[in-house]
Amino acid sequence: MKMNEGVEWAVHSCVNLCFVPGEAVTAKRLAAFYDLPTAYLNKQLQALTRAGILSSTSGPKGGFQLAKPADKITLLDVVVAIDGADEAFRCTEILKAGPGADPKADYRKICLVSQAMRKAELTYRRELASQTIADLVADVEATYPRTADNTRRWFANLKS
Repeated sequence: MKMNEGVEWAVHSCVNLCFVPGEAVTAKRLAAFYDLPTAYLNKQLQALTRAGILSSTSGPKGGFQLAKPADKITLLDVVVAIDGADEAFRCTEILKAGPGADPKADYRKICLVSQAMRKAELTYRRELASQTIADLVADVEATYPRTADNTRRWFANLKS
């Protein structure tokens, strides 16, 4: 399974927005933080806005900010907003073409390969759903204590 690089950008943007609470940050400023293409990051931020993860404000003081508390935004929420809710594995029931196949059987349900793949994906989704942006922020602050202040300073200096 391969995630869109926009997932990484979106998660980092959400974490950075936690370090500047109450401040709307433009896509241009968020993109500049990691030297990302603004137009592409803006598409990810718009997807997060459509999903209710971010809110956006237009105008001179406009930009993006979290639409709800960071402890209410899971990594799965972000992944689904960027990559969609479709399952990674799609059983096409190739067993129906095999010798001795039952054309009436639903191989998506009885195929052991399909079951194993779905079980793995469920584990993956549960893990993403168990981690919030607030959890990441806490881990960042515990591991790299200067990050929040450095991020706030960087955004404050960029304004001038």
